[in-house]
Formats: sequence, structure tokens, C-alpha cells
Amino acid sequence: MRFAGVVLLVLMLIFCCSDKNQSSIDISKVIVDFSVMRFEIDFYSATQKTLPKVKLKYPYLFPEAFSDSISFSKIGDAQEQKLFSETQKVFKDFSETESQLTSLFKHIKYYNPTFQAPNVVTLQTNIDYDSKVIYADSLLFISLDVYLGKDHEFYDDFPKYIKENNTKEHLIVDVAEAISGTQIPLSNNRTFIGKMIHEGKKIALLDWYLPAVSEKEKMGYAQEKLDWAVENEGQIWAFFIEEQLLFSTETNLNKRFLENAPFSKFYKEQDGLSPGKIGVWIGWKIVQSYLKHNKVSLQEFLKLDETIIFNNSKYKPKK
Repeated sequence: MRFAGVVLLVLMLIFCCSDKNQSSIDISKVIVDFSVMRFEIDFYSATQKTLPKVKLKYPYLFPEAFSDSISFSKIGDAQEQKLFSETQKVFKDFSETESQLTSLFKHIKYYNPTFQAPNVVTLQTNIDYDSKVIYADSLLFISLDVYLGKDHEFYDDFPKYIKENNTKEHLIVDVAEAISGTQIPLSNNRTFIGKMIHEGKKIALLDWYLPAVSEKEKMGYAQEKLDWAVENEGQIWAFFIEEQLLFSTETNLNKRFLENAPFSKFYKEQDGLSPGKIGVWIGWKIVQSYLKHNKVSLQEFLKLDETIIFNNSKYKPKK
């Protein structure tokens, strides 16, 4: 079951500079102000007496069609209560995640002084993976039941590459991606190399915003998949060149190398050893090479054309 009202109303809401080393900046004096509201606790603990107060507190989550009888049907549902119980085992104490959010918001504001930290609303959406984090300027919705741990029984039917990121540790990455995704201008570059670099820019932005988070977590890879990518970086790049893919505009390359998948599709015997979206990882490496050889601020970086990044990246992977 899905808490469809959450998704619909949040989507409606959506429509309503420094050169310093990314890991050494001082954010201690950056001030961010935001609240954390635990909707799943307020809702699944509600009674006839307290539900009206919950509705007043979260008016955007109660459309007119969402009657009290529907609310109490959900509150009294055994499966939803079990999901609520399991979610609270992991997130009853939200202080660690709140500290991570504070650090993320401070990093974003350090580089973007006009940034206003959104108020955080935690939810339980019956593992609605497509709506796990929704950023709507002044509000940030987080579906906590998607982050109970990759080995949790609730995710038994999920593909391995998906549940790899159903962890408490990956939550902050999804939040950072939701926010940073609104800051990188859309690209008109239809070439494969252009798309790779555009996607790589998104991950590179996490290097500024989440400097302490591992490469594995930023890409959402299992460790053995990341190890394969590192070991085969030169061969991957050579394949793209030999197959004349870099300047191709074939859209099937998106599914083969840019979209989330259990593995990338080189159409080779050992494809299953590779991680999905390997083109994004290569794009990230190209962007990192550009930033290593060119001094630019974050704001300048965001505006850079993919062709400029490629031509000035001096990217040369080890063979």
C-alpha cells in the first residue's frame, strides 16, 4: 500500500563561493535553522482525541478526500503497525541523522549563502521506493521505512542492487542528491560523453556537500562492485573509445551505462561483475580530473558546459 496523498500533495508543493578544499572548510560559524517533525510517530500513535491536532500540524498531508475513517483504518492496520514498529527500532532516536542533516545543510549554505534549510518531515510510506526523499524548497520529506537496513526482511523481494541502499547510512546521500539535483542546470548535450559528465557533475557536487561520505556510498555501490570499477577503469574507457560511443547520441546507451541497474551492459561474458550506471562513475572521474587541473569555485563549476569540462579535464585513467 502507498500513502498516495503524501506523494500527490508534495508534488503540488514543488510547483507552488569558495575555492577552498572541499574537505577542509570550516562550517562551525554557518547557521542553519530547521525543524524535524515526526509525522509517522504522530500519525500512527493518534487516537480519536489527538488526530485533529495531527491534522492541524500537517495540513498538507490531509486532503479533503482523506477522511478520518481512512486514517483510523491505516492506524489500526496490523501490517502498517508492524512497519511502524520496525521503523522506530532504527529511527526512534533521530539525533544521529539530524546531526548529519545539520552538517549537510551547513555545507550547502557555506557554498550557497542564500540557501534556506528546509523543515524536515519524516514519514512512513509503506516502502514507496520511488518517493523515498522529496525536496520541496521549504520542506523535505523522508520516508524512513526505506532505510531499515539492506538485510531487513521487508526488502527480501528487492533486487540486490536496490536494497544495497536501503540503509540508514545512505539516507543522507539521497537527501543531498534531492537538493543538489535542483542546483545543476539542465543540459542540452545529447552525446554519451555529455550525459556521462552531466551525471558525473551531480556526484561531484556531493564531494562538496558530503566530504566525509565514502565513494562507495555516494555511488550506491556494493564494495565488490566499486572495486571492479576501480580495477577496470582503463579498460572501460578504452571500450567506450574503441566502440565509438563517446559522441554517439543513441538513447539505448542510457539503459546500458547511465541508469540504475544490477550491472552495466558491455555485452561481454563478465558483465555481471560490473556495477550499474558505470558511465556515471566514469563521468565523475572525468569531472574530478577537471577540478584537479582547473581552479574554479562551486558556482562556476555548476555553470560549466560538459564539453568544456571534457576538453580541459586531462582525464587519463590508469591502464
